[in-house]
Amino acid sequence: MNNIIRPVKMYRRALFVLVILFTSIQSFAQKPADWELEKMPVNLETSYALSALPPQLRKDATVYLLDPKKGYYVAHKGSNGFICFVTRTEWEWAEFRKDIATAISYDAEGARVIFPIYEDVATMRASGKFTALQIKNIVLDRIKKGTYKAPARPGISYMLAPVMRTYPGDPDKHNVMTMNGPHYMFYAPYLTNEDIGNIPDGKADGPVVINPGATLLGKRKGPYGYIILLAGETEKAKIIATNKELLKQLIAYKPYFKSGPGSM
Repeated sequence: MNNIIRPVKMYRRALFVLVILFTSIQSFAQKPADWELEKMPVNLETSYALSALPPQLRKDATVYLLDPKKGYYVAHKGSNGFICFVTRTEWEWAEFRKDIATAISYDAEGARVIFPIYEDVATMRASGKFTALQIKNIVLDRIKKGTYKAPARPGISYMLAPVMRTYPGDPDKHNVMTMNGPHYMFYAPYLTNEDIGNIPDGKADGPVVINPGATLLGKRKGPYGYIILLAGETEKAKIIATNKELLKQLIAYKPYFKSGPGSM
């Protein structure tokens, strides 16, 4: 009998040790290391954020800037319903990178239902109390519970800045690129590329649907999808030329803003 009990006890002890070890490894891996971001110079961040918008909307738009220790704050209160800001954390990828910087703008509907996610993510990261994975799971849980809602009407997010530093693909791909790709994004909750008849061969030709959240939530379950339309070549060249000084300042601030061959 003792010969039977002894192996059982040893098995339970080994299992207990494995559980403790696994928990310890998870806890170690989930430490919110490197959460704090560097504050961008105010004038540079403001100019970069505003460059996301068409010129005629900039004067009366609300500008949000990021305080790495607190989160976003209103630097200029606008009156036309449009907002702009620079995102420094893409929650879907569940990592705290310091080389992400993309200027985004939203109309009134996007400001109402989409921007609050960026606000909450920035605040959680700034607190230093959460890991990137915890933040991702919190956002997913809030989407599932309906705390974060899809846009209630069609709308637009202008992303007309001359450069962006971000992830080019789905959350399972963690490569980051610097791209010259000014474009327009139209709200398309739960939509797929099949719905618009695009990417039949895996290559974008014309408008394309992007929805990183759908990769995590499942097909037709991501409320923050967009139909993306790239600016035409003539418009893109004009945007880059008009923002030549801004590009120089961004590259001088962080060399990763310099785009290389193959930039879209």
